[in-house]
Amino acid sequence: MVRIYHDAKEIGYNASRFIQMVNDGGGVIAAKQLINAAQPSDGFTKLWELQRLDIAVEARALKPEFEPLFTEAELTTCRRRLDDYKWTRQPPWQPPA
Repeated sequence: MVRIYHDAKEIGYNASRFIQMVNDGGGVIAAKQLINAAQPSDGFTKLWELQRLDIAVEARALKPEFEPLFTEAELTTCRRRLDDYKWTRQPPWQPPA
């Protein structure tokens, strides 16, 4: 989760609220809060505007090493949210070329 913050910062997006969530509750809790929210977060929308959803929590949660931390419903939400925003990169955490 901290890597997401640093990756976002490298492209000019200071995800200060996100890193505060991570620091306050831990990475998994922060990710679950964002994934289980009724709407995508402002950060997700900003990353979409920057064409970098590969950095989004939803994309990173789908990485094989992180999938076991999430329920199948949460992973489905991640896939659906990325699909809704037309993110077609496979794997979804792969940055644009």
